[in-house]
Amino acid sequence: VQLAESGGGSVQAGGSLRLSCAASGGTFSSYAMGWFRQAPGKGREFVAGVSEYGRTTDYGYLVKGRFTISKDFAENTVSLQMNDLNPEETAVYYCAARMWGVSTAASEYPFWGQGTQVTVSS
Repeated sequence: VQLAESGGGSVQAGGSLRLSCAASGGTFSSYAMGWFRQAPGKGREFVAGVSEYGRTTDYGYLVKGRFTISKDFAENTVSLQMNDLNPEETAVYYCAARMWGVSTAASEYPFWGQGTQVTVSS
């Protein structure tokens, strides 16, 4: 499966952004999808995940209550709505896919997009 992110950009602290990831080349409902982020000099951090049929979601503890992940089976996309952003969340955000459920470990996702930059200014 191929993944392509969009929707990154610059926003002020407290603002919102919506990221989207388009999947192609595979059966969308066969894959659990995850969003990760990587700030300069840091490791790849789990942000959110959604199960194959969209029934189960999981969030990193830093984003719970502010971010929402969802799947659109008509468009074969997974979105990440991000609210109340803060400057520490400036990073490249990546979409990832795997079979057999959501995982918080980046190493367990074999498929990745190219990433989209999110910059939050104070």
